[in-house]
Amino acid sequence: MDTPAPAAGTSSLAAHECWKCLESASVGRVALVNGDEPEIFPVNYLPDFGTLIFRTGPGTKLALVQGGKAVAFEADGLNRYGTIAWSIIVKGTAELVEDEEELREAAATGLSPWEAGSKDQLIRIIPSDVSGRRFVIKEPSRWWPPLASSPQGTAPDNDS
Repeated sequence: MDTPAPAAGTSSLAAHECWKCLESASVGRVALVNGDEPEIFPVNYLPDFGTLIFRTGPGTKLALVQGGKAVAFEADGLNRYGTIAWSIIVKGTAELVEDEEELREAAATGLSPWEAGSKDQLIRIIPSDVSGRRFVIKEPSRWWPPLASSPQGTAPDNDS
């Protein structure tokens, strides 16, 4: 897929910068494929030795991550002043963590879901690609071009 050149004030992030950003946030979205349809689920996560981990329970998400299927993960954040944003994409495969030692280590991290219910399955995303960008947040008045005025000074009616 071709991507446009970054806008002024936008920079691509090196892998180590992407991981620093991921360490500063705790909520992201995991994208999975269900048949021919994409599904996106919010998850709270933790970086874990060059991988990402999150917890889940029985259901669609758990069914879709089994078998080493391809996944995409995305997280976003802001600097403390709300003037610079970042967006990170992690592509890779997901696996169910079943090793007792790994489960104990993950439990010690304090990773716990926000939503009530059984979330006793630990999922690990093993990255094949990590990319990200940082950009300056523009003032809302610069997001949209000014509306052209109609002869009466109101915006034109576009219902026809």
